[in-house]
Amino acid sequence: MISVKTERELEVMRRAGRIAAGARALAGSMVRPGVTTMEIDKAVHDYIVSQGAKPSFLNYSGYPASACISVNDVVIHGIPDGRVLREGDIVSVDVGAYWGGFHGDCAATFACGSISAEAEKLIAVTKQSFFEGMKFARQGYRVSDISHAVQSYVEANGFSVVRSFVGHGVGEKLHESPEVPNFGAPGRGPRLVRGMTIAVEPMVNQGTYDVRVLKDQWTTVTTDGKLSAHYENTVAITDGEPEILTVTEEL
Repeated sequence: MISVKTERELEVMRRAGRIAAGARALAGSMVRPGVTTMEIDKAVHDYIVSQGAKPSFLNYSGYPASACISVNDVVIHGIPDGRVLREGDIVSVDVGAYWGGFHGDCAATFACGSISAEAEKLIAVTKQSFFEGMKFARQGYRVSDISHAVQSYVEANGFSVVRSFVGHGVGEKLHESPEVPNFGAPGRGPRLVRGMTIAVEPMVNQGTYDVRVLKDQWTTVTTDGKLSAHYENTVAITDGEPEILTVTEEL
């Protein structure tokens, strides 16, 4: 069942979204050679708590950290540890904040120092594919209209979209209905209506879209060892343009 939010609930989600976006921005500012992923995770945790919220991911289905920090060929769910970031790495940070009974969920991929032109293109295409999807995140369209727009843009730029993991509804639960794939034919799935809140999150690979999950049951990597990037925001469907809820207050 798809949850449709009231205006009061959307206001709470705006606050949760701002906190999540602030944590994402903080993490991004820390991505540089010599920093460990564990240091970034601690900063994310402390920031979210300082805002009166709880990290959505911490202990979620047993996940041991406050952020997912995925480096290079890690697609999603990278567990922070003592890994030291190096010049040329690309680092995806996925964070969530739970405030007032609702979640905000967002992600982005950041360059660690100077990176290759191909890595820069991968990050840029992944982010822009989200905004291509947003053109269809409007009342009256269907979920797969977003999916098709993301896939079309990504593949036109020579990359592939992950099939095994998808976006999702978000609200009182971190993962709600409907699923929001980043691929597929248009005109399918639930029709978008005002008050729906969804996390749209393209996961884009440099090579094949095939991925595998490591023995820790979390860390997901590309099967060919090539790079992967991730970009996500929590979005509310309105009477007009979609509203991105995971934005910092300065924006």
